[in-house]
Amino acid sequence: MKATADDKKLTTRQADFSAWYNELVLRSELADYSPVRGCMVIRPNGYGIWERMQRALDAMFKASGHENAYFPLFIPQSFMSKEAEHVEGFAPELAVVTHGGGKELEEPLVVRPTSETIIYSMYAKWVQSYRDLPIKINQWANVVRWEMRTRLFLRTMEFLWQEGHTAHETAEEAQEETLKILALYKEFAENELAMPVVDGQKSESEKFAGASRTYSIEALMGDGRALQAGTSHNLGQNFAKAFEIQFQGRDKNLQHAWTTSWGVSTRLIGGVIMTHGDDSGLILPPRVAPYQVVIVPIPRGNWQETVLPRAREIQQALTAQGVRVMLDDRDAYTPGWKFAEWELRGVPVRLEIGPKDIEKSQVVLARRDTREKASASMDGLVAHVTNLLDEIQRSLFARALKYREEHTTRVSSYDEFKSVMEGRPGFVIAGWCGGEACEAEIKAETQATLRNIPFGSEKSGGTCVKCGKPAIGEPWFAKAY
Repeated sequence: MKATADDKKLTTRQADFSAWYNELVLRSELADYSPVRGCMVIRPNGYGIWERMQRALDAMFKASGHENAYFPLFIPQSFMSKEAEHVEGFAPELAVVTHGGGKELEEPLVVRPTSETIIYSMYAKWVQSYRDLPIKINQWANVVRWEMRTRLFLRTMEFLWQEGHTAHETAEEAQEETLKILALYKEFAENELAMPVVDGQKSESEKFAGASRTYSIEALMGDGRALQAGTSHNLGQNFAKAFEIQFQGRDKNLQHAWTTSWGVSTRLIGGVIMTHGDDSGLILPPRVAPYQVVIVPIPRGNWQETVLPRAREIQQALTAQGVRVMLDDRDAYTPGWKFAEWELRGVPVRLEIGPKDIEKSQVVLARRDTREKASASMDGLVAHVTNLLDEIQRSLFARALKYREEHTTRVSSYDEFKSVMEGRPGFVIAGWCGGEACEAEIKAETQATLRNIPFGSEKSGGTCVKCGKPAIGEPWFAKAY
């Protein structure tokens, strides 16, 4: 661990949010730039957060009847052209291998940008009858998309994600699956990441290339920009027809399957940083923090014989109850330096213990989210700490939700829309006629994109903020990452 806490302070979020973000990712050792342009190295601090996300999501997937598998990184280039919208949507982002083993390949291979094509080529082999359905598979993998403008975690040429792919007997089952996964993503974002999200359907121009319908969860970052935090796609029969996923139905007729795909990625780490972080560094929700508690012994007197053994006992007691604990017993750094360092890294609770605390049979607990410090008795300390971690998790969600509510505006006129959209205001709710022309003009004139159309908003009535025609719903617009 390098001496980052004594370096100059982070750029403040108000002064330059982008600079603050980049400095924080690097100085908290979440990630670093790699020798390959546009790619990143995820360091142990960052990967520890991703591991927590993985474990929570993986358990949710398995509880809902999905299994993990793995499919090749390389995809025959001809596969990408089988579904017309899909190839058009991804063509600019493809990385293509033309040589291998010193020879030119008979057919170029695409480095996986997403796996619909290769997975559905296998489903076509595996599905013969309605009895073979549904297939509900998820894979944890890396993907490559040739991005021109990159930012650590938020948009890199290679990133980590999970991608689920399912095949179903009926259109109704596929739609049910699509919405079930979207609800699962919302539950995960709000319960594990303490990140409030709005769930709804994407517009036709914003849907996934090759999908019939795309749904998303959208979060609001600390600078008023939106972040797409997860997507779930109903692919209809588009890919099933392209890859001939056919089965004999219950009526003995040959039918095409109905498929879905869905995914979230390491950009969620960026979302956690920008949702909760402050000018002193990260603030990590306890459920995904690699370390939930850091114990800092106060080195006075013969502390190594008195304080340190007690600190180790506390560490063992907390660890036995499933709390992830770091005991920072390094004597080369002062307690003040350690306080700043662990604040930068976002550990939810700091536990301080010195000779006077032992005399009083207490410790001092400091919350990262509020900076509040309070003494706590050593009796019942484990229960107190676990309750405190739960309280911090709830508090972070409540604070983020309050921020979103304060930065969400409903407008009724286009002049008001444009006025509110100046700067980085947050979400703006407005009626929309469903026309792509109005959506495109809004984007060109305000830089705001239609994030999604929340469920139930189609009942709101009203008129389009741009053209005045009857509205099909009230989408949430925002400037976005």
